[in-house]
This record gives sequence, C-alpha cells and structure tokens, in this order.
Amino acid sequence: MFTVTQILDFCYGHRLLRYQGKCAHLHGHNGRLEVVVASTALDEQSMVADFSDIERVVRGFVDGKLDHRLLLHKDDPLVEVLRRHDEPVFVMDCDPTAEAIARLIGLETKSAGLDVSEVRLWETPASVASYRPER
Repeated sequence: MFTVTQILDFCYGHRLLRYQGKCAHLHGHNGRLEVVVASTALDEQSMVADFSDIERVVRGFVDGKLDHRLLLHKDDPLVEVLRRHDEPVFVMDCDPTAEAIARLIGLETKSAGLDVSEVRLWETPASVASYRPER
C-alpha cells in the first residue's frame, strides 16, 4: 500500500452545543489538517496522487467553507443572529467536533475522486482526531 499525505493549516471557531464544559462556549482553533490518500499501485507517473491535486481539492473546500468561519450545530441559536449580521457561518447537522470536521473533509475529498484513507485534524498541538472512510 502506498500513501501520500497533504498537510494544510486553517483557522476556525466553534462551540459544542450539546457539551458540558469549556468547549460549550465560543472559541477558536488554529487547526492542522492531514489528508492521507492511498493506493495499492502507482499511476503512470509513479504517483499515488499529485500533491497539487490533493491540495487543490482540499484547500478549495476548506478555504471556501471552513477557514475563518464559525462552525455551528444547525440548532444553535447563534446561527440566525450571525447570519443577520453577515458573519461567515458553516452549519453542520451535528456538533462541530474535531471528529465530525475530519469526517466532513474526508467525505468531501472522497467525493472529489481521491481515495482518502484517513483525515487527521489537529485541534491543538497535543489533540488530534481522525476519520477513516469505509473501504
């Protein structure tokens, strides 16, 4: 099995609506994203995938939807308030945990045609969540 990993950094804010503790309050992260693409064979260029293709797909989604935005649960009462004030919000069907964000990015990347084997989102330098799509 061959793998390549593209690493991207982005900033986001969130709060966990259904959480008891500090993360129930608005706060932000400088996240580090690792997207791993795998293949059992190399292509005609002896690659799993071109790093620039991975970056284009992932960066396009992250920059367009998540970077410098507030990620909130669809039931969060702040969603409508922030939208009324033209603040950038990304609404999720679940609490925007690191695990849920990693899954979101993994599914988006996979739907773009890349064979994603794992997505890791470092929420802090010491805390990482990962998602592995079903193979």
